Amino acid sequence: MKKIVLASASPRRKELLERIGLKFDVDVGDYTEHLHHRIRPHDLAKSLSLGKAHVVASRHKDALVIAADTFVIFQNQIMGKPRTESEAQRMLTALSGKSHSVITGFTILDADGNRSISRAIETKVYMKSLTSAEINAYVKSGEPLDKAGAYAIQGLGAVLIEAIEGDYFNVVGLPLHALAESLKEFGVYIL
Repeated sequence: MKKIVLASASPRRKELLERIGLKFDVDVGDYTEHLHHRIRPHDLAKSLSLGKAHVVASRHKDALVIAADTFVIFQNQIMGKPRTESEAQRMLTALSGKSHSVITGFTILDADGNRSISRAIETKVYMKSLTSAEINAYVKSGEPLDKAGAYAIQGLGAVLIEAIEGDYFNVVGLPLHALAESLKEFGVYIL
């Protein structure tokens, strides 16, 4: 079986792949993300993941490279990762009491044969109505920084979420069911 390489610095994606027993190496490429608003969100997620996969695949011949990109769509706008506490507060205030979508695009790229599959999975998330005190406390925890939409559903942010429709792991950063099904096309079976 070919070596598998995860093209991501995300500890959450690494943990998810470990959780399903996949053996892999990690190599983070220097791909620059551009959140083009003229591209449909699903196409953008796939394009970003494919770009990341190509950068890492150039260093790993005879490997399967897995890359992903996750972002939030709220009121037809892409919401990335907040860089500051005030940005996180603005995002959480906007999402409070409303629904939004989390889209993760992933690519599996056979570096040797240059064959790839790219898919985008969407999960609808319903956030509870938050008080200013709840937003401030959550932002002060430090968790919202560097998380799409300014929350981490797998952490303290779980208490902010009332419900989801779709794949929970997609919101964490990697839709495991869709990934496992797609890996079969490359001869990799989780079960």
